[in-house]
Amino acid sequence: MSGLMQASMQMELSEQANALLTPEMTAQSAVQALVAAGQVQDALKLLARMLPKRYAVAWLCQCARDQVLDPEDKAGASLAERWVREPNESNRRAAFEFANAGGYKSAGAWVAAAAGWSGGSLAPATQETPVPPPDHLTACAVVAGINMLAALVIDKFESRRAAFIEPAMTLLNGAGGTT
Repeated sequence: MSGLMQASMQMELSEQANALLTPEMTAQSAVQALVAAGQVQDALKLLARMLPKRYAVAWLCQCARDQVLDPEDKAGASLAERWVREPNESNRRAAFEFANAGGYKSAGAWVAAAAGWSGGSLAPATQETPVPPPDHLTACAVVAGINMLAALVIDKFESRRAAFIEPAMTLLNGAGGTT
């Protein structure tokens, strides 16, 4: 199964989106086809999953950087940015703990969750047995974060989501569209 089709299944793309995809498509052409067909949510899901995790979190941080954020959202974005710059367990755990403490109710919590779910364990730090996150969980958090950031200007929600795709396409081209 192609990586594109596997990503489509993992991210639970809609039937309409799946009808537009073929295994031969590149990640870039698949995302472009979904956007052209008005399937922006599915395009975001596929894009977030096809990017390497660090690139996906960097994209989300880039989107957050251009927004007017409250202190909690800034704190979550700062933790995620720290992980992008230094993707070590300490930074990942700090982002994960922030998102968990925030109950995943804010844009900042979702930005932090994207980094926090990138690897390591989802179990409490004191638990010896690790609980690794499913491989696509970072992408899920990225999509939630993008949607939360787009909703900061609710009357422009759809256009903002679509606009957030453009900078990630450059990352996707540079990453070769690998997961």
